[in-house]
Amino acid sequence: MPVNGTIKRARTLGLLVIVFAVQTLAAAAEVSVVDRPDTSQKNDHYVSNREPLLPSQFIELPVGSIKPEGWLLEFIERQRDGLTGNLGKISVWLQKDGNAWLSPDGKGEWGWEELPYWLKGYGEMAYILEDPEMLAETKVWIEGTLNSRRENGDFGPDHRFEDGSRDYWANMIMLFCLQSYYEYTGDERVLELMTDYFKYQLTVPDDEMLTHYWQRMRGGDNIYSIYWLYNRTGDEWLLDLAAKMDRNTANWRMEDDLPNWHNVNVAQAFGEPATYYLQSHKKSDLEFAYKNFYEIRERFGQVPGGMFGGDENCRVGYDDPRQAVETCGMVEQMLSNELLMRISGDPFWADHCEEVAFNSYPAAVMPDFRALRYLTAPNMVVSDRKNHSPGIDNAGPFLMMNPFSSRCCQHNHSHGWPYYSKSLWWATPDNGLCAAMYTANEVTAKVGDGTEVTIAEKTNYPFEETVKFNVSTPKPVKFPLYLRVPKWCDKPVVSVNGKKLKLDAKPRSYIRIDRMWSRGDTVNLDLPMRIEVRTWERNHNSVSVDYGPLTFSLKIEERLNKVDSTKAALWDSKWQDDADPSEWPSFEIFPASPWNYGLVLNEKHPERSFSLVKKAWPEDNFPFTLKSVPLEMKVKARKIPNWKLDRYGLCAELQDSPVHSDEPVETVTLVPMGAARLRISAFPVIGSGPAATEWQAPVVPDPLPYKAAASHVFDSLEAMYDQMHPSTSGDHSIPRFTWWDHRGSREWVQYDFKKPKTVSQVSLYWFDDTGRGQCRVPKSWKLLYRKGDRWVPVSAKDAYSTDRDKWNTVNFEQVRTSSLRLDVQLKRDYSGGILEWKIK
Repeated sequence: MPVNGTIKRARTLGLLVIVFAVQTLAAAAEVSVVDRPDTSQKNDHYVSNREPLLPSQFIELPVGSIKPEGWLLEFIERQRDGLTGNLGKISVWLQKDGNAWLSPDGKGEWGWEELPYWLKGYGEMAYILEDPEMLAETKVWIEGTLNSRRENGDFGPDHRFEDGSRDYWANMIMLFCLQSYYEYTGDERVLELMTDYFKYQLTVPDDEMLTHYWQRMRGGDNIYSIYWLYNRTGDEWLLDLAAKMDRNTANWRMEDDLPNWHNVNVAQAFGEPATYYLQSHKKSDLEFAYKNFYEIRERFGQVPGGMFGGDENCRVGYDDPRQAVETCGMVEQMLSNELLMRISGDPFWADHCEEVAFNSYPAAVMPDFRALRYLTAPNMVVSDRKNHSPGIDNAGPFLMMNPFSSRCCQHNHSHGWPYYSKSLWWATPDNGLCAAMYTANEVTAKVGDGTEVTIAEKTNYPFEETVKFNVSTPKPVKFPLYLRVPKWCDKPVVSVNGKKLKLDAKPRSYIRIDRMWSRGDTVNLDLPMRIEVRTWERNHNSVSVDYGPLTFSLKIEERLNKVDSTKAALWDSKWQDDADPSEWPSFEIFPASPWNYGLVLNEKHPERSFSLVKKAWPEDNFPFTLKSVPLEMKVKARKIPNWKLDRYGLCAELQDSPVHSDEPVETVTLVPMGAARLRISAFPVIGSGPAATEWQAPVVPDPLPYKAAASHVFDSLEAMYDQMHPSTSGDHSIPRFTWWDHRGSREWVQYDFKKPKTVSQVSLYWFDDTGRGQCRVPKSWKLLYRKGDRWVPVSAKDAYSTDRDKWNTVNFEQVRTSSLRLDVQLKRDYSGGILEWKIK
């Protein structure tokens, strides 16, 4: 008995020694603060960059490794139940009969960007949710694409331009879809198709590669996919193709400008030099991504929310916070940020991704994700179906919530949240994991010696400061865990298993915790948020207010008006024949409370002017509505009576702060910008004394007492009599009427008067966009007036001139008539238009 007892005590003691040793090793964590991960190692478990590409700063985890929870999962499920999940049933571009994406020879209809735009997000959602119906639908399109591979290596719709060159743009998007499918299934046919396709592209002469607009701007997407394949096959000729693509892509390395100012091109393609930097190793290539980013925001991005005043195209002089950006532009900016973080390792890109994701993107869609807005601005007080051009760049009902808010955003918005979800975590070169962006989720990944661990992240970030991580592992395993410190956080606090770590972390850095991790280990990350006020000097010293990553907007009560989508659809939006539009209404949103406030701030400490109110977390897990948002702010304000809607029906542009107001002081409520579908986010500041300016009311012209008609209309008829006088014939800052895309034809346009009018003079300012477009002054024209039921030429005293950049005036013998008509012969091969038509 004594011997056996001794043995038992020895075994127990040995076990205690082992446990103690493990616990001691686990407690001996190496904690450091780093700017980037160390790339001297290479991750043993996930595909990283091969030489000679620069080492991977962060490595993407396979599709499905990250399972979103909390508000992000709610968003994705609403997206599934809303427009993205049902678009295949209603969008004509996604119908299967005769679809070129399902055609073995690339012939058929509906064969451009719309299908892969949609599938890019839809497929990711299917893999994240593991939804059988969505997986089956994804499989249909992937199989069709794989089966479209032709003998020469090309695949997909064989879309050709008039000069015979191939359009590769839509294929660039589909390559993203194929890559995700491969990561989810391991289907080797994807590698085979991509290899054959890139061999084919290598044979295309440079003068036939990326020959036209969209693909030329966005060639960086093709390069990204080339590197993806190279890292899996090691075929060195792929690097030759990447160099070919880079030299044929638009020049995103311009010192003083960008090659294009279309907002989606900018958001998607500005980082192309940084992608090629992986191969060129030129630091200047990486720096151009930053230069382009700041160039955009210096000129048009002096606004809260992370985006810029692009409307569809950025225009000089149009940089007020009431200028908008496409929903497409938001999701492409988010994806560009996610890719650039992996390339550079710089947490700057994660900060900006969160800024756009939390503040700009949620308000661009309806809460049920069944309608979206083509254009959304930081200062936006009406969301209706009216034409607000040229206050915004686009002529049409672009501000309403519409399930068919143009082909691009209708399909392309799908990937915003799914790609954000897959970017929450990265693998690191030292076999660790990095929590790149924070929200509730669960990640499962191989770390250290190859052990698969699961980390459950619990938080309501960005609406709260604390992020909790629970580690689950089948055995103790040593690996580094990186935690990003956001730009706005000065003093993060980290505790491991309840013990606070000693660290001196700075904003935009990573806290690296390298230790032996065991089942049940916990990490608490506290990111103290504070109220900060930003002054936008370039935008009339307006201000915005932030709390951590959230920007706040005025709470404007919303009045919704349901609209029949068949009457609200745009010219390029189409329904499938058997779709039921009544199930997919559009909405106008009008303000039901005042919006024209300036803030009354503490001059020395403006941040002290705001009080934060915390509310209960919403039961439906969706914090992006006025009713459900769990944070509010209170601040004192005064109305600015002269701040009204302008002639375009938009909130008038900001004027210099400080602003004088005699209105009584009120307490107003601010809410997170992402919950405000109507919003004022850049505020005037109320002041007193001689420094305070008097706000000038916008000039709104009286409507003219006649209407216009034309043989064909592309742009606005009202532009001819809106009393906005052009500076040149190519003036794009004001509305225009054109006959586009009629070319070389005989056309007419007329004025109809409510009652007969005596006239003796007309003056025309012709539209001519030489150097930019295909409109020219006409070949000839003449003036007719209605006499009874006939059109009769006037007795002209002057020649019918067609001069550019001036008024073309014709005097004639006085006539009394109910209508005047211009009979116009367009120049051969060109269209034409009118900026202004005056009568006297």
